[in-house]
Amino acid sequence: MIRKATIEDIKSIHAMLKHYGEKGVLLARPLSKLYDHLRDFTVYTEPQNTRNIIGCCALQFCWEDLAEIRSLAVTEPMIGKSIGRQLVEHAFEEAKHYKIKSLFTLTYQPRFFEKFGFIIIDKADLPLKIWSDCIQCVKFPDCDEIAMLKPLE
Repeated sequence: MIRKATIEDIKSIHAMLKHYGEKGVLLARPLSKLYDHLRDFTVYTEPQNTRNIIGCCALQFCWEDLAEIRSLAVTEPMIGKSIGRQLVEHAFEEAKHYKIKSLFTLTYQPRFFEKFGFIIIDKADLPLKIWSDCIQCVKFPDCDEIAMLKPLE
């Protein structure tokens, strides 16, 4: 089941992102930032227990026609069961609802996003506004994530 995240979900989301952050496959987010961006998050839960978070994905608006897919994660036992795909497709629908023209992501998993039509771009092609979060990152200024873009029109 896919639904918008609630306050009660934040600690589970944080734990999942921290786990993958420690593995170096995703940038973890501080707990305070997750609370700040609660409305950006969608979660995938067990149908029988909607409090058990299996996956998460955030859609963060950056500009009037540009949004970022970020913090996409699925618990390890559930990888390969199309949960990540469903979360990304839900983000596409949400972006279209808000009339977003392009989505981008910064990722360590470009092959996954290529399946949805994202193409690799130079990070310098992204608006300067998106780098405000990057300044606080432990990897700044030596970012090794891959920038990808998908037009929605």
